[in-house]
Amino acid sequence: MKILVIGHPDAVLGFSLVGVNGKVVDTPEQANQALDEALADREIGIILVTGDVTAMIGSRMDFLRLHSTVPLVVEIQAPEGAQPEQPSLSELVFRAIGVKI
Repeated sequence: MKILVIGHPDAVLGFSLVGVNGKVVDTPEQANQALDEALADREIGIILVTGDVTAMIGSRMDFLRLHSTVPLVVEIQAPEGAQPEQPSLSELVFRAIGVKI
């Protein structure tokens, strides 16, 4: 199972330092294309999407967070940090697959 990061250049670079591949996106079109490719790849088990990208494609991310289990789609903090209303990673995993971590 592979992990893929989609989003901000700093996040993609940071994850690449520990061996996780990623795609830098700057527009909603690029974000949707990267998500389409990741969802079609059967080797990817987790897709991490930065908060700035989530803001660009909000309704699609809402749908994927609630309905996609394989791969699991998870929002990670944007470069400016977490928003107060943003649920924790463990809460997102619990909502998506019903398992507390």
